[in-house]
Amino acid sequence: MSGNSTRRQGGKRIRAMRQAPSFAPGPLGTKGGMYRPLSEADIQRIHSAALDVLEQTGFKGATDTVRDLALGAGCKLDGDGRLLFPRALVEDIIDGAARDFVLHGQTPSNDIEVRDGHVHFATGGAAVKMLDSASRAYRPSTLEDLFDIARLVDKLDNIQWFARPVVATNLEDWRELDLNTVYACARGSTKHIGTSITLDRHVPEIIKMLDLMTGRDGGFAQRPFVSVHATTVVSPLTFAEDSSNVATAAARAGMPILSQTGPLAGATAPAALAGTLVQTVAESLGALVAINLVKKGHPVITSGWPFVADLRTGSFSGGSGEQALLGAGQAQMMQFYRLPTGVPAGMTDSKLPDNQAGFEKALTVTLAAMSGPSFVYESVGMLASLLGCSLEAMVIDNEMIHSIRRSMKGIEVTDASLSIDVIDEASRHVGHYLGNAQTLALMETEYVYPSLADRNSPDNWTEQGAQDITERARKRVAEVLSAPCPTHITPENDAAVRAAFPIRLDPKTAQGLDGRWVKGGN
Repeated sequence: MSGNSTRRQGGKRIRAMRQAPSFAPGPLGTKGGMYRPLSEADIQRIHSAALDVLEQTGFKGATDTVRDLALGAGCKLDGDGRLLFPRALVEDIIDGAARDFVLHGQTPSNDIEVRDGHVHFATGGAAVKMLDSASRAYRPSTLEDLFDIARLVDKLDNIQWFARPVVATNLEDWRELDLNTVYACARGSTKHIGTSITLDRHVPEIIKMLDLMTGRDGGFAQRPFVSVHATTVVSPLTFAEDSSNVATAAARAGMPILSQTGPLAGATAPAALAGTLVQTVAESLGALVAINLVKKGHPVITSGWPFVADLRTGSFSGGSGEQALLGAGQAQMMQFYRLPTGVPAGMTDSKLPDNQAGFEKALTVTLAAMSGPSFVYESVGMLASLLGCSLEAMVIDNEMIHSIRRSMKGIEVTDASLSIDVIDEASRHVGHYLGNAQTLALMETEYVYPSLADRNSPDNWTEQGAQDITERARKRVAEVLSAPCPTHITPENDAAVRAAFPIRLDPKTAQGLDGRWVKGGN
């Protein structure tokens, strides 16, 4: 075969691969742990200091249930009524904590195998505003927005867990908010779902609703596809009553728990980053102990979410280098305990999916993912320091994560990949590698190809309309949301849910028949 013919065949394959997916994440996610900002000595010192805090400072505000169980397990109350945790108890709870479990999707293909050192990507947040990218204006987020986001994320290959990113601000009643949030998430996505629940008495109702969705009593218990996000600890070192009661109810009902705490460095945690990690670890372990006292070995994602304050104003700053370091450091500490964990990233301070958003998201998500947590939350779509969400940013960030996952895969060095014979052949003969057998064999596994990012020449880019990535993302969003809605919940089961609970999502919207989305725009 001539060099030109070989080159043409290689070129055809390359063009075909530009739109083709490369390696899929799979239930095990992507191996992490290459980035380690803490030395082994640093880890030991933070660990020891965190146990000192738990034993000497402890927590205030324990619920009656947690307090009674803790005192029965050997904890003590100091003169200020703070609950103190002995080191031996904390270490025993860590040893007996759940590891290597499955978080179920609504379909088995979306199951997540939680394993040490394997990284998955999730949405998350509680934004109260949505960005209209065309007008650059923000408006309050709604239940319909949450459903649209769920449908969109269902088609984002690099996101394994759909955690509620926005609050349905058009619902004021807490019971209706909790029920409808779970409904919109579950109706729009087949992936594992996560959301907060306001009050513990709502947990049994939500599980009943989820059973109706499956069409059988106990259907949710067989495949618990929803986790509760429980901020059981408010910094510094205070149990949150309502959220602690929700975690207790969820544990007893068999619902997995994402336990999280959010200390803000310089505001509700020390300005010293090491001190913030000490407090975050102490709060994370205190929450884990409390849940395991209720139900030993319950599936818990032990997540400390250390945040950063801009010390000039005291406001939250999600896109900083310090934020990247704290997320990676917390992930490294939880790896030390071999505990499933999640950290936040992708929380840009920019109000648009622009250059600032790009570099802040790439920095924080990359370092978080490279450090090896079980989950990276808020990884797509979030803007304005978690106050805003953007559909276009969701698909842009999904493509960013594809490249990050490729970098996590690393460089394989084998006798074959050293390519000595390949170099010799190409150098002596055709003078290039485009049609080489190795090139054709590796192009689908060694490289990823963007569908939104532009690689055209300036002339070709101009000829094709000179669009930026946000404009291309807007078209992709419209394509997804103008397509048929998911049908994993049957009409009969959906009708049963609506008969039993006050579902506020219009049936036509749930079926994609309300005309809100048409091909090419909203």
